[in-house]
Amino acid sequence: MDPNAGERPLTSQFFTEGAVLLVDKPQGWTSFDVVNKIRGKIRSLFQLKNIKVGHAGTLDPMATGLLIVCTGKDTKRINEYQDRPKEYTGTITFGATTPSYDAETEIDASYPTEHITPELLENARQKFLGEIEQVPPMFSAIKVDGQPLYKMARKGESIKVEARKVHIYTMEFTRIELPEVDFRVECSKGTYIRSLAFDLGKAVKSGAYLSALRRTKIGEFEVDKAKSVSEWVEWME
Repeated sequence: MDPNAGERPLTSQFFTEGAVLLVDKPQGWTSFDVVNKIRGKIRSLFQLKNIKVGHAGTLDPMATGLLIVCTGKDTKRINEYQDRPKEYTGTITFGATTPSYDAETEIDASYPTEHITPELLENARQKFLGEIEQVPPMFSAIKVDGQPLYKMARKGESIKVEARKVHIYTMEFTRIELPEVDFRVECSKGTYIRSLAFDLGKAVKSGAYLSALRRTKIGEFEVDKAKSVSEWVEWME
């Protein structure tokens, strides 16, 4: 939904009947932060005690980009949106690893990078195309016995996480300036780009972690059509 479009006046019914808001999530915000902000603004502006608001696919706090926020009756379509392919761009830093597989935690090990060449990276890239098995990171929201893995990880606990099948439709390197490599990936639901970065590090006999991430597409929805949280709040007001 484009906040610059539409001629009808904004009412509570607009949100209860169902709206799909494309949000460009800022860095440092959780996906819940975005939902909570929008839900709070709808409640206060339209005196709605109960309004369903949810998002279609979590983005880590470090990540920016497209977050689909659904309200009212359109929250029933969240699973439908989550199932669609995603596109991401970002940066992988080689030569080190972190417990979370991204820059949210401190480096726990360092590795050589002098042997890494564009040819070695290309050979590794091709191994990750198509259907692959991927182990989600311990620092994730996946629940085991009702408890999120990231809570166990913060306590220093470690349990075996089963590999999952995901699909990498496209992966390309758009800049190679070691130790940094920029990329663009199109992938299926459930793909962890952090795990992809970690596995690429192992594939080139080094280490790697995700140092930047931006979600640019979910299905046919593009981040270029999204608005910032503040822009959505200003539009509602």
